Amino acid sequence: MQARRTARELALLGISQLPATSERLETQELHDVLIAAVRTLTAEGQESLETAVSELQRSSDRLLSSQIRANDLQSARTMVYEAIELVQGAINRLSTAIELPELVQLANQQEVCNYALDILIQVNTHKAEIDQLLTDVLVDWQLNRLPRIDRDILRIAVAELMYLDLKEQVAINEAIELAKRYSDEESYRFVNGVLRRFVDKLKAEEQGTGNREQVIGNG
Repeated sequence: MQARRTARELALLGISQLPATSERLETQELHDVLIAAVRTLTAEGQESLETAVSELQRSSDRLLSSQIRANDLQSARTMVYEAIELVQGAINRLSTAIELPELVQLANQQEVCNYALDILIQVNTHKAEIDQLLTDVLVDWQLNRLPRIDRDILRIAVAELMYLDLKEQVAINEAIELAKRYSDEESYRFVNGVLRRFVDKLKAEEQGTGNREQVIGNG
């Protein structure tokens, strides 16, 4: 279980660095993918932190300059809360980057390496189909408008469900854990809702197919 969880995390970090063709995803290349992921995550963390600091400064200035009026004060408070959320997200990204050397070391374990590659290959090979399946269950959202990390978490979960025979509840729970670690509270709730709709849709389609087969058999 822990090996697959580590592999899933490695796949998530490396998914944005996938080569153009699945044939190039060989074991030796996994480390190159992960190194690129380290650089990307570190750069994103730094950028997020700079944005958060800037927002905190704006919020502070707004508080200091605001009058006693309730509207001004409430607006300034909202800005502070949003800035704090940005800071928390940036810290999460940077702390993850710090832990990546350990993950890269774990990638040397054959079981971890194999499953990470399995995920990456399936996502890469079936990306169009996976994206269409997700689009079919999104409500009031477009897949390409989702945050990249949330989109990749959903892709991994669907790939594991459809092509790696992972049990439904396990896939959902693992996706939620990834969202908690790499995204935020709103994202993990969103990921949970999308995947539950996806699983319900699969079950409904399977039940419909079974009923049609039964009718044909009785005929």
